[in-house]
This record gives sequence, C-alpha cells and structure tokens, in this order.
Amino acid sequence: MTRKIIYGASLAAFVAVSILTLTSTIIPRWASYVELTKTGPITYHYGLHKRCSSLTGTCERFPTYSDCHGRDRYFCSMWRSIAFLMSFALVLEGAIITAFVAILMGGRAKRENGWKVLVGLVLICAMSQCGAVALVAYLYDYDDRFFVGWKLDLSWVMTTVSWSVMLVIGGFVSIAGWVMPPEGGYELLK
Repeated sequence: MTRKIIYGASLAAFVAVSILTLTSTIIPRWASYVELTKTGPITYHYGLHKRCSSLTGTCERFPTYSDCHGRDRYFCSMWRSIAFLMSFALVLEGAIITAFVAILMGGRAKRENGWKVLVGLVLICAMSQCGAVALVAYLYDYDDRFFVGWKLDLSWVMTTVSWSVMLVIGGFVSIAGWVMPPEGGYELLK
C-alpha cells in the first residue's frame, strides 16, 4: 500500500510539472524586453513559436524566414533546437504519465520493479528541458539580439522549476524503490 501512495503522490507532482511545461511551451514569454516611454511601456516577447510586440499589438510566427536565411542562421538553428527539445519533453511527459498509471494499476511486481524504467524516463525528460533552458540562457548571454534590457521571462522560469522538480521526483521514486521492502505479507483488517 505504501508504494501506491508514493507513486500516487509522485504522479500528482509530475502532472503539476507537466502542466508547467505545457504552459511554458504555449505562452510566448521565454525572453522579454520592456521599454518605458511617455505613452506607456513598449514590450517584446519571444516564445518558442511566436514573437509578440505591443507596438503592433499582434504576435507573428517566430523564427521567421528572414531570421533563418539571413545572417542569423545560427540563432534560428539554436531556437528551433530549443523548440524541439521542449516538444520532445512534452511527448516524454505523456509517456511518463502513462508509465505511472501502468505501474499504479499493475500488480505487485510492476510496483516493485517499474521504478527503474520510470526514473530513467524522468531523467531523460529533465535533461532535455535542462538543455533547452541552457540554450536559451546561452543565447541570452551571447546573441546580439538580446541587448541590455532584455530578461529571461516566465516560460524560462517555469521550465527551470519543471526540470528541477522532475529531478526531485526521480530521486524520491528511486530512493523509495531502492530502500522499501517488498510488498506482501498480511494486511491489517479494518
């Protein structure tokens, strides 16, 4: 029964961080720039797939054709790699949630041995998100388009929280799988 509680709590935490990952992928707030003017603030937001500006009041696809075929080919390749890593993480999260459910619904053997595969998947997912966050931070530090005034924004923070909590979940599940005694024996009658 204790393993079910551990897997159930870990599943609930994992669903929460999966929602963070999905939200960070959807909203265009990986990097932002705010300039205060007399008429009000002017904002620019970069997302994985679109760029928004308060000047036009609209969002457009990002990176654009000119971003990818001009002098910024390097930036375009890196930004698309970030989007790929985050999409890969979302697919893995779906597989991990399915694995959690299969372990919870499975028998005693799945609960006792399933943690090994589950922890491996969680670590791969966390590494892909960590890689995406690191690439954004690298571009933020070294690409010319991010000058003074730009900042890493909400999506970057949510993804950082997501992969950090995933590491904690993976550690918690692996310690529980490694240390807990096998299920079995008699259960108390209520």
